[in-house]
Amino acid sequence: MANIKSAVKRARQNEKRALANKGVRTRMRTYTKKALESAGSDSSAEDLRVAIRHIDKAANKGIIHKNTASRKKSRLTNKVNAAN
Repeated sequence: MANIKSAVKRARQNEKRALANKGVRTRMRTYTKKALESAGSDSSAEDLRVAIRHIDKAANKGIIHKNTASRKKSRLTNKVNAAN
């Protein structure tokens, strides 16, 4: 554990941020899986749209890099379209 006051505070801040980021990342992964599972069904377009929205949110918050978000969206879209 850190001994310096500012380092202790920084550790506390990092814990809070990690906890918040975990929720966003988890939601992104959940909706991505839902979109993949519903590929080929009637709701696949809506599920894809929701998954892309969550991927974009994670990128805007800096949780994933914008190029990573773009790659994930592209691959997800290709998989969903291939199943239709």
